[in-house]
Amino acid sequence: MEAVLKVLGWLLLLQGVGGLVNALLGWWRWAENLIVVNHLAFLEGYEVFAGIVIGVLGFVLLAVADSAKKAEAGE
Repeated sequence: MEAVLKVLGWLLLLQGVGGLVNALLGWWRWAENLIVVNHLAFLEGYEVFAGIVIGVLGFVLLAVADSAKKAEAGE
């Protein structure tokens, strides 16, 4: 379970940061097709907010994975 949370956390964190950088600076044109926020039509106009939310969600998943690891270890 911990590994799944870590993988999802890192993916969401990278998507959030990538989407935020692309929306603010626009210099990742080569990666535009890799960023999920660009493919969701209902987020059009809200790319910055969506990037922040996705990044924070990824960070939270990483924190939960770390917390679960410590709970299993008995710390």
